[in-house]
Order: sequence, then structure tokens, then C-alpha cells
Amino acid sequence: MVADTVTEEEIMGVLRGVIDPELGSNIVELGMAKGAKVSGDGEVVVKIALTTAGCPLRAQIQRDTKTRIASLPGVTKVSIDWTELSAEEKAATMSIARKNAADRAPETAIPATARILAIASGKGGVGKSSVTANLAVALAAQGRSVGVIDADIWGFSIPRMLGLDGRLGGGTDGERAVIEPLSMPVPSGDDAEPGRLDVVSMGFLVEDEESALLWRGLMLNRAVQHFLEDVAWADDLEYLLIDMPPGTGDVAMGLARMIPRAEMLVVTTPATGAQKVAARAVSMARKSHLRVAGIIENMSVFVAPDGQRFELFGSGGGQALADEAGVELVGRIPIEPEVSAGGDSGEPVALRPGSPAAEMFIEIAKRIVDDIAPPVEMESCTARMFDLVDAALADYDAANEG
Repeated sequence: MVADTVTEEEIMGVLRGVIDPELGSNIVELGMAKGAKVSGDGEVVVKIALTTAGCPLRAQIQRDTKTRIASLPGVTKVSIDWTELSAEEKAATMSIARKNAADRAPETAIPATARILAIASGKGGVGKSSVTANLAVALAAQGRSVGVIDADIWGFSIPRMLGLDGRLGGGTDGERAVIEPLSMPVPSGDDAEPGRLDVVSMGFLVEDEESALLWRGLMLNRAVQHFLEDVAWADDLEYLLIDMPPGTGDVAMGLARMIPRAEMLVVTTPATGAQKVAARAVSMARKSHLRVAGIIENMSVFVAPDGQRFELFGSGGGQALADEAGVELVGRIPIEPEVSAGGDSGEPVALRPGSPAAEMFIEIAKRIVDDIAPPVEMESCTARMFDLVDAALADYDAANEG
């Protein structure tokens, strides 16, 4: 039966990616996820206790919980049984939140409200970095605050594709040394405020783009860890895109461990061979309890000036992978010389609307905001007001002393 493929352990694993945006920790660690039941037909009922029954962040937690559990194979329906933490449980939850805040937990400097999208592929050469660069500028062109981590340490190419040149700066945050990312404004339409793009890459640390990095696993993971822990990401960061290295090696596994709330977009080409290899990235994400947010098919078709369509790399790979993974095919990006030329010149095609490829990048960015990974809309929740919680717990303690 399908239920045999889904366990409570797997469900609790993916729930570690659901973050209470105000407390900054996942709902499993905070003791808010109380367990799950799986029926024989794959229906999952998960019990979640909120800090306060009327917490405005309930909708955000509900959406993240349902999308992550629904991404597990064999799950047919997800329901949530809501309850409220007891006074003692609230005390324990707030104690964990305080400790994490003191220890700078979660283990990264990424704001808890930022949506993290890892752009992955099973192999190189499918245009993963090009997709990352164009989606980043397409999101920023909506007036949003966007960050990019070039985690392809050996094969860094994001600086060139975004037209950024320079060195990462340094600063301090209290007594802690931090890395200052390179920033660029991205114009928005309709005279709106420009968006902002903050980028970190090994390309900003080497002498030139042709320099080879002769690093192995531990050094690679340490470099990525610095990008996660020590970069002075903006407090209002809404999206962080990570250009993953191809395959399922040390860096990919390390990222999954360090940022369990990340969601993965897998890039493939229409070729069957590429689709089969990309399936390994999906498998790695699932084994690491990451949500697979969707599939992007790159280099899908070439349309000649006379309108003839040429499927140079085959057809159907993206849809086949999406069907196999049980997720959506969120976009099919056509082959256009302008995409490659824009990457070489540092002028991403997504900043020049009009061509089919540019419009597809813009459409995928809109889908990310509207459906795939909507931004976290912060509202005040009394659970975050530590002084009020302290007063309530003091009253509770006084009542029980008698």
C-alpha cells in the first residue's frame, strides 16, 4: 500500500524545514509538531500546537507544512489537527527560542523569513547557473530583496552572468566579523522602487575567472558554510537562491544538512538521459528531507525566425521528470542565442523582456512569488513578545506555588 512508503519519521523530517518566522527555529525543535498519523490510503494528519490559537502566522505555517508533506511520495492528502501549547510547553518553546537566539541559531545568518531556493541539477551543462542568474534578476525586478549564493565552488560563473566584478568586503556585527556581499540594484517597472541583488561567490575571492581551485570535500563545505553563517545578509531578504554544484556530492549533502528549510528547483533538459540523471537530484532532496518545489526544463525547443520549431535536445524530459517526482513542471525555457549572449556579457536576458526566454523567466519568477514559494508576510504574534510571555509564565508559576 502507498502508506507503507511514508513513515512518521519521514514526515517529521520534512517538518524540520517548517520555520516559525518570528521565533526563527523549526516547529519540530520548538515542540510545536506533535506527531503524525498515516492512513492506509496515504492520507496524513499532522498535529501542530501553536503558541497562541489566533497567531497570525498560522496560515504561513499551514502552507509550508502542507506543501512539504505533500511532496513525499505516497501522500495523497494532508490535514492539520490544530491545538495550542500549554503554559509549560510555551515556557519550554520560548526557552529553546531564547537559547537559539543567543547561539545564533538556526546555524546560518539567513533571516528566518527568507525563502531559500536551491537550484540543482543531476549533471553539468543543463544551464543551471543561467537559470539561477535569470530567476534572481526576475525576482529582484519585482522590487524584492534577493540574495544569491554561488555554491558551485569549482565552477563558479554567477559573477560573470550578472556582470558583477570586485572583491567581497568585510565588516563587523558587534564583535563578530562578517562578509559583505556585492550588491547591485535591479530596476523595477512602473517607476516602482528598484529591487536589490546581493551576491557571494568564490569568483569574488580569486584573482581571475580562470583560476582553478584545487579543493576537496572538507574545504568546499567550509567555504559554503562561511557563505551561510558569516555573510551580512539584509534583514529584509525575501529570497535566497543557491546555485548548487551539479550532482549529489559533498556540497549538496552539506547544504541539505545546514539549511533543512531550503526548497529545491531541479533543472533538466528535454533529453531522456538528462532527465534520468536529474532524477538523482530529486532522490537526494527527498532523502535529505528537502521539499522538491518543481522542475524547470531548460533548452526545451529552438524556434527559427520563420516559426519552425526544432527540438534539438529531444522532448518530454522535463514533464517526464515532473510526473515521476510527483511535482509540477513550472516552466519550459526555449533555446535562444540571447540567453547565452546575456550570460557572457553580464546582462541577463530576463532584464530585457520581449523574447520568449525572457518572458518565461519572468513567468517562473511570478509563479515562485504567487504559488511555489510565496514570501513570508510577517504579522505580529503575541508569542514573539517575550515580555508578555514572561508575564504570563510568572502568573502561571505564582498560581502553582500555592
